[in-house]
Amino acid sequence: MQQEENTSVLQNETITRLCRRHTALTAMQTELLKRVEVCLPFIADLAHAYLYLYVKTKTPGKLLVLKHYRPHTFFSDIEFTGEGALVSSLEEPLITAVFERGRFLHGQREWRFGINLEMYVHPIKSGSEVIGVVSLETGHSYASSSSYHQLLDTALFLLDYAKRPLDREQFRTMSPGTGIIIADHNNRIIFANLSATRIYRALGINSLVGCRLPDRELSTMLHRETIDSSRPYEREIQIRDFVLVQRDIKLEETGTLQRRIMLLSDVSELRKKEREIKIKSAVIQEIHHRVKNNLQTIASLLRLQARRSKVPEVKNALQESTNRILSMSVVHEFLSQQAAEEIKVMEVTRNILDTVAPNMVADDFVLHSSFEGPEVILPSRTASNLAVIINELILNSIEHGFAGREHGLIGLRTETTPAGYILDLYDDGRGLPEDFDLNRSRSLGLQIIRTLVQDDMGGEIQFFNQQGAHAKITIPRNPEGGEY
Repeated sequence: MQQEENTSVLQNETITRLCRRHTALTAMQTELLKRVEVCLPFIADLAHAYLYLYVKTKTPGKLLVLKHYRPHTFFSDIEFTGEGALVSSLEEPLITAVFERGRFLHGQREWRFGINLEMYVHPIKSGSEVIGVVSLETGHSYASSSSYHQLLDTALFLLDYAKRPLDREQFRTMSPGTGIIIADHNNRIIFANLSATRIYRALGINSLVGCRLPDRELSTMLHRETIDSSRPYEREIQIRDFVLVQRDIKLEETGTLQRRIMLLSDVSELRKKEREIKIKSAVIQEIHHRVKNNLQTIASLLRLQARRSKVPEVKNALQESTNRILSMSVVHEFLSQQAAEEIKVMEVTRNILDTVAPNMVADDFVLHSSFEGPEVILPSRTASNLAVIINELILNSIEHGFAGREHGLIGLRTETTPAGYILDLYDDGRGLPEDFDLNRSRSLGLQIIRTLVQDDMGGEIQFFNQQGAHAKITIPRNPEGGEY
């Protein structure tokens, strides 16, 4: 929704900029063109036609292509003039004639040798002055159908109707396969395209043209109806196993219906897939919750074993294993509460600090934390690896960096680059030994870190001193063609 609003702003800015630069149109006339532009993409879809909006320029004999739209309702490889292009009026005789005569004209344009496009050209007036011309251009196969005149007539009516403020969202573009139904001022259906006919036929209704809206037969079959308060013109209805999105556009003047456009989209398969995804997501979340519980149970058993052991080396080994398992349980706890299979690095780091650090520091030790930079979000398949890495680094800081101290700081600084993510986990402790070499280190924790970062995540890790020890981890966005 926000993206569509931003697009609307940009389109209006483009119209204003081009009109100021190339035309003698007044601010009010430019504003009128902006209003009309709101429904131009919709009109292109409705008429199955390429749409151009022309205006006259300050230069005699030159026309400006102010806007153009390719229809979404059919595919064609037609190449057309770019937006903002200046064209000679001599090359566009039909467009020029409409500017001069101020009325609708029908003609043809040669697209390729021996192949013509049908052109339906309509003026946009401000009072009696023609300020713009809209050209709808489509293939002969569409234009020659017996019912195309109903689509065209509705499209031209909408061009004049659009001079009033309209809701862009209501007139958003259609998708291929949208069912289109048009009714007259008496709510009697005068047009139904093949998609609409197929949808109704699947519901057991064979005849549409000549019937009246609202359809009582559909109403009697209605199983469920949902209306979005932000879109009162749109509703989702369920009839048996069919789920339809219905957009009802009523074109009224002084409270009297002039034309009605009903759009139908069959979203049955989409809603079925969404339900399946929700069920799978709930199952996955429950699995993460159970894994977390199992890991915490294992950690409790290791703690119990550590208490019974009288050998310091064994106690330490069991405590380290306990902390590694607890760090992984933090990840599964996080994933059990999220619908998406993603982790937030900063949030997981905070949770690991809260879970692991109290088991490693003295009761009177004050541990501070600091977090800087943007939140980094990684897929769940890297989560356990990253949790173990963070756990090992935090344990190293507590065990070696803060020995003999009463307080310390552990921080995480993040950075995003086009190539990937940079995680700088640091402390303000005594720093690394002068002869420190990761490749020669026999520490199990450091070997685990190096293996996970380089081999499993395809990243790099660098250790250095800078007012304490730093571990700088670089994680690529696309490890071996994958997607982080």
